[in-house]
Amino acid sequence: MRIFITGKPGVGKTTLILAVVNELKERGYSVGGIITKEIREKGKRVGFMIRALDTGEEGILAMVGDGYPRIGRYAVNIPDLERIGVGAIKRAVRNAQIIVIDEIGSMEFKSREFKRAVEEAIDSGKPLLAVVHRRYVDKFRKFGGIYTLNYSNREQMMKEVLKFLLKSIERDTY
Repeated sequence: MRIFITGKPGVGKTTLILAVVNELKERGYSVGGIITKEIREKGKRVGFMIRALDTGEEGILAMVGDGYPRIGRYAVNIPDLERIGVGAIKRAVRNAQIIVIDEIGSMEFKSREFKRAVEEAIDSGKPLLAVVHRRYVDKFRKFGGIYTLNYSNREQMMKEVLKFLLKSIERDTY
């Protein structure tokens, strides 16, 4: 079971992912992969951090400022993306029951290693929960279900995603 979440910025995609991850962990399942979050200063978004779910290690995915490669006003930090992000995804493929990738988008695809890790996660046959940037939805549609999150369906979507993942895990266990 592969579930891809998409939606507009700020709608709660990462919040949904974290709620599902916490619920799965409370039920005793091993979850690995990555979470990304905004970095804000004085109320303005200035970058994104990346965190490995298994180790808690954090780094900078991208920040406003000079640097290369760039996506808009952000310089992507390839070393942290590959060390933390790619490493966490590969460990999840090997060791976790459920793989989480938040997010798959233009910044992350600046790394060939990240792209390969995503392909490895998709090919692993393990349940996958990923956030996909709106521009990449069509590329991932063939790999699993696409769910568009919005303000009015957030609560219901969390329940549905959790239900589908639990069914998938239970089916694979027997």
